[in-house]
Amino acid sequence: MSFILSGSTAGAILILALVIASGLYLGRFKVKGISLGSTWILFVGIALSHFGLRINPTILSFIKDFGLILFVFAIGLQVGPGFFRSFRKDGLSMNLLAIGLVLLAVLTTYVIHVITGEDLSIMTGIMSGAVTNTPGLGAAQQTISDATIASGGTLEAAESASSSIASAYAVAYPLGVLGALLMLVVFRAICRVNIEKEKEKAKEGYDPANAYRIACKVENPAIFGKSLRDIVGENNADHLVVSRMMSGSEVFFPDLDRPLKEGDKLLVVTDIEHKEKVAIVFGETFPVNMKDWMRPGTQLVNRRLSITKSAITGMSLRKLNIRQKYGVTVTRILRGGVDLQADPNLILQVGDSIQVVGPDESIEHLAALVGNQPETLRKPNLVPIFFGIAVGVLVGLIPIHLHSMPQPLKLGLAGGPLIVAILLGYFGPKLRITTYTALSANLMIREMGISLFMAAVGLGAGENFVSSLVNGGYIWVLYGAIITLLPMSIIAFLARVAFKMDFFKICGLLAGGTTDPALLAFSEQAYGSSRIAVNYATVYPLTMFLRVVAAQVLIMIML
Repeated sequence: MSFILSGSTAGAILILALVIASGLYLGRFKVKGISLGSTWILFVGIALSHFGLRINPTILSFIKDFGLILFVFAIGLQVGPGFFRSFRKDGLSMNLLAIGLVLLAVLTTYVIHVITGEDLSIMTGIMSGAVTNTPGLGAAQQTISDATIASGGTLEAAESASSSIASAYAVAYPLGVLGALLMLVVFRAICRVNIEKEKEKAKEGYDPANAYRIACKVENPAIFGKSLRDIVGENNADHLVVSRMMSGSEVFFPDLDRPLKEGDKLLVVTDIEHKEKVAIVFGETFPVNMKDWMRPGTQLVNRRLSITKSAITGMSLRKLNIRQKYGVTVTRILRGGVDLQADPNLILQVGDSIQVVGPDESIEHLAALVGNQPETLRKPNLVPIFFGIAVGVLVGLIPIHLHSMPQPLKLGLAGGPLIVAILLGYFGPKLRITTYTALSANLMIREMGISLFMAAVGLGAGENFVSSLVNGGYIWVLYGAIITLLPMSIIAFLARVAFKMDFFKICGLLAGGTTDPALLAFSEQAYGSSRIAVNYATVYPLTMFLRVVAAQVLIMIML
């Protein structure tokens, strides 16, 4: 046992492995469908540290920082491609409400600090636990450590201040999870939410970029005898992609130059925003039965091709001109598990899958162009990851001078890599930088990062955790409950009454606005709607960034 307690690297790795494995095992157990998940790693670390099992502070600091970087960078890469799109239309109102949720939590935290006189750094830790935001904890710890050392303090003083914040976070976290779930249940009861009616209402709110299939009959006299090419040009109908045509009982690939006749039937793929235009341009729509469009003996082939050639990254469907060059129609794009409408201006990237319809031979030629070797996507693309981390660390070190702040604000090891990862995920394909990471690989990086961070935080906080709790720290539970429940209640009722949002949007808004995966899992399981996760992803990126910055701002105000 001596080498474990000696501060050696081997001892540190052994302790970390035990803490993480034990915490993840405990995270499997649920009570009424609720689990604290990987947060158990934090509590196991606190327990072992309290009983004297600790790691060399220098090693512990490195592990905590590196784990945090891996976690936030993986999140940034995942949400980056859809980050700016989340501000469009309905996403704008949701993100405004998410901003309100963050600001209310900060305001509530500061008011409690003023009324009670509780140290603002402790209140920042409580706030991070109350909204279950671990990167915010990391940002606060780093900010106060840097400020302590910059003002002439010792490393031990910096570690002590950081440890106090972690203790406050750990005390507030459990009720942050349970309080959010309770608030959602009470909100549903007060508003008398009927889940089935909400599901009907939610159907009208699908993402307008998602693919939508419509069948229609040519009945508009104005287009009789005109070709699809002419019709699309005259009606500005780039968003209407005709994937198949039917004349009598014959199903065939659409010929752009073939004159349309009265009674012809078309299978159109568009987005929900333009679905009404189908009936206006062509004629009556009718229910889609795919069996009618897949008759035996037709020459059409329907296939999904994977974009695996990096040269395609950054190119739009319009630029590839697939219909003209290959005689093949792209009907949908699958990206990150979501079907998108084949907009001509959509920028393609490695990892996308395109759904195509056309002659088999032509599709084979197109497959050679895009690569279509999905097995190559399993290989990790590490260059942009580590290059992005390096740039993110440098960005995090840039001082941002704000009026009345005694010290410049820095994005730090949480904010810098997060911003760079989001920008890399969004602009990378446009700049022909292959940023694709398989979802499983991204999840592995993210879980490894958060596990290392949680273990390091727990092991660092355990020495003073019990004494902090006994010497007045129990009141932190009440402060955390107020910070959890008050902002969520205000925003939930505002979203329902003023913005007329359906219940599933509100669930996603609250889960994403508090960066709370437990609330997301609970609401999906309890209310059975996949739309909750879509709404969660809409507000999550901006919320994560703001939570990190808010924690730093509160610490800087204290200084």
